[in-house]
Amino acid sequence: MNVKNALAEKIAGEITLSPKPGLTLRKWRNIFRISQTDLANYLELSPSVISDYESGRRKSPGIQTVKKVIEAFIKIDDQRGGIILHQYDPIIKTREGILDIMEYPFAIDADVFIKTIEGHVVTQGKRGLKKKVKGFTLVDSIKTIENITPVDYAHLYGWTPERALIFTGIKFGRSPMIAVRIHPVKPSVVVYHRPGSIDPLAVVLADRENIPLVSTNLSLDELKQRLLRIGETES
Repeated sequence: MNVKNALAEKIAGEITLSPKPGLTLRKWRNIFRISQTDLANYLELSPSVISDYESGRRKSPGIQTVKKVIEAFIKIDDQRGGIILHQYDPIIKTREGILDIMEYPFAIDADVFIKTIEGHVVTQGKRGLKKKVKGFTLVDSIKTIENITPVDYAHLYGWTPERALIFTGIKFGRSPMIAVRIHPVKPSVVVYHRPGSIDPLAVVLADRENIPLVSTNLSLDELKQRLLRIGETES
């Protein structure tokens, strides 16, 4: 799958699955750095229509409208030199081990994020709980640690490092936290999904970095659903 198709599929999935699709549409419009006026002109609509969709004043756009909006994002970006598409290209190429990756329409308090996924904080420091979460990356721990290169590791952060890195398939949790420790870019939160156990060294490393290390025992399906719904209400 090429970058355009993969990105279009990702955006469509986020908008249609979002409890507030207008906010998600606005998020992606902002990511593409397209004004409401430019988008409206391309679609031959009034800017007020775009504003009404994004604010929720107008009924959520149907699938065909969403498709046209996404096509507009990509074609406008193409006309500008494909700046956003080029940024997304490395993420597509390093999908091995990445189960899901998403940006939120707005920043969410770390403690709210943790509560929503029924997370248990195993670190002692409290400063990290005041951080913001602007997205998440859910990864298969074994595939990621075994196959990803140091350069590719940065692509786990999507559009911003202010996100939750969520590792599933954890046995002891030492390797993922060591990888976080040695990389210069740091996430806001690290989550272990149903870990077999948590190595004390992982906790020490997380505390040194002021990163909340969290475990959750939700099923993978339930965790995914909560991660998708977490942007429903601004905190």
